[in-house]
Amino acid sequence: MAKYVLFVFNSLMLGVGLAMDAFSVSLANGFIEPEMKRKRKAYIAGIYAGFQFLMPVIGWFLVHNAAELFNGFQKFIPWIALGLLSFIGGKMIKEAIEEKKCSEDGNCKDCTNKECPRCGLDPKTNKLDFKCLMVQGIATSIDALSVGFTIADYKTVMALGASFIIGIVTFVICYIGLKLGNKFGTKLASNAKIVGGVILIGIGLEIFISSFL
Repeated sequence: MAKYVLFVFNSLMLGVGLAMDAFSVSLANGFIEPEMKRKRKAYIAGIYAGFQFLMPVIGWFLVHNAAELFNGFQKFIPWIALGLLSFIGGKMIKEAIEEKKCSEDGNCKDCTNKECPRCGLDPKTNKLDFKCLMVQGIATSIDALSVGFTIADYKTVMALGASFIIGIVTFVICYIGLKLGNKFGTKLASNAKIVGGVILIGIGLEIFISSFL
């Protein structure tokens, strides 16, 4: 029972940590489209959640098959998990600190302009178009591909379950981010990234330490 509780807890925390990039973008998108309806919020959050579900599955599939071909690879998984999650978490914290400094200095164009930081608005509808949302979805979920390394020892059902939980958590967090963005803009974005980075590093340490117990 304790094993499954830990599995769900780790999956939830992975979801929270990985969703922080998407949460930050959701805040910006909510700020860009202040009159966004519930259906559109669900649509945008669903795109991010879909990518966050898909990336760990792809990573798991690739690494899992590699692990079956090379049995000795299994013993390195805790080290890989620690290294990858620490790298991703550290990168998120570094980006958040840089964004805060950039915003405080007032020298960054992307921090002050009310427009999509990656590809802009559709000039006809004044909304983020599908292409832009797809680019955002890939950009904010690419780190989740590496999570396949951390769950390489999961069976198929557990891997899909973990990825599904990550996707659900992402959907909820991004939906909240869009609502907050409508009200408060992007002020919360950098703090969210710091929290996400700390969580990912913590999970990496937990996986590493538990492998020796």
